[in-house]
Amino acid sequence: MTLAYVFWHRPAAGVEPSEYEVRLCAFHERLPYPSAAFRLDRLPFGEAGCGYEDWYLVEGWAALGELSARAVDARRRLPHDEVAAMAGEGWGGVYGLVRGDPAPPAGSARWLDKPRGIAYESFLAELHAPCVWLRQLVLGPASEVCAGGGDELAAGRAPITP
Repeated sequence: MTLAYVFWHRPAAGVEPSEYEVRLCAFHERLPYPSAAFRLDRLPFGEAGCGYEDWYLVEGWAALGELSARAVDARRRLPHDEVAAMAGEGWGGVYGLVRGDPAPPAGSARWLDKPRGIAYESFLAELHAPCVWLRQLVLGPASEVCAGGGDELAAGRAPITP
C-alpha cells in the first residue's frame, strides 16, 4: 500500500520565507523517497495564515518507519535540523492511496471530511478526482480525505523547488 506522510508547517515568527524554502528544498533533495513541498496561502484545516504542505511517499508501514529514521540519519541530519530550527508550528497525518497515481497531487488538492451517516465506500466512489488519499493515522487537525488531480494548480498552492 502506498502511504503518504503529509506534514503542514509554518516558519517561526521573524523567519524569512525565502530562506525557509531554501532549507526546505535542501532537505527534500537529500531524501531517498519521492517527496514534494507546496507553499499554501491558507492551510487546509482552518488555521489562519499561509504555510507549507510536504508530501513524503513510501510503500507500506515498515517504510514509514524507515523514512522517520532516514530523515535524521547522518546524511540528512544537518538539512533536517536547519529547516526544523526555523519552523514554528507543525501538524501531520498519514494517508493511504485509494486510487490514482502514487504521487503527491501536483495540481489541485481538496481536503474533505466524510459526512456522518455515509459509508466510506460510497463517499469515496462519488469523489470525482483522478487521485484520492484516505487518512490512515491522525497526527493533528487534518481532514480525512485528499481528492487531488489535474495538472492545473489550485489558487493559493505553489510547488517549492530549488
